[in-house]
Amino acid sequence: MKRSLKSMLFMFTLASLTMASSAQARDGKMYEVTITNLTRGQTFTPIMVASHKKGQYLFELGQPASDELATLAESGNSQPLQDALKSQGLAYDTVSTGGLLGPGESVTVRVRAFGRYSYISLASMLIPSNDAFIAVNGVKAPRGHHVQTAISLAYDAGSEANDELCANIPGPYCGGQGLSAGDGGEGYVHVHAGIHGSGDLAPATFDWRNPTARIVIKRAR
Repeated sequence: MKRSLKSMLFMFTLASLTMASSAQARDGKMYEVTITNLTRGQTFTPIMVASHKKGQYLFELGQPASDELATLAESGNSQPLQDALKSQGLAYDTVSTGGLLGPGESVTVRVRAFGRYSYISLASMLIPSNDAFIAVNGVKAPRGHHVQTAISLAYDAGSEANDELCANIPGPYCGGQGLSAGDGGEGYVHVHAGIHGSGDLAPATFDWRNPTARIVIKRAR
């Protein structure tokens, strides 16, 4: 009788371990993504990070920004972009840092990757600006103990004119409108030309020289 109970206990334990292993495999691998603000006077809005398949990009230089990316670049609101990635089945996992990231500061967020969904992208608005954003556009997640480092330029969504007027710029410094009423922009994503002092923003305080962010990706232990 004792041998039978031991056998049953062993089989139950083995089944439990197998189920736990299968669940862990379905959950995929966890990665730590650390973003550092390299600018002197710009702040990053909450940073959206997503894991996805190869060949899927948040934007393409020289092409119009999606409505969801334009919303992020103009207002800092990443939720529409996260929702679109999920509803279209493009992302395995999406997360947000949830807070502002000031000059010289770093933040780390964890995102899951699984199978072919092993590429990582991120985006965040620069404030104060009209429609500037940082981005990583499909970086392969590293294997094992390797670390992947990427550098982000500042990009312009091309969806709003760079008038540098606080009335059209959200955030703690300007407190203006987050989304423009009309087009006004260049109509395509390009490398941002920086702050020129044409409106309410002083270049001596808010201008930058690319790059604007460092991104370090490693496997979470």
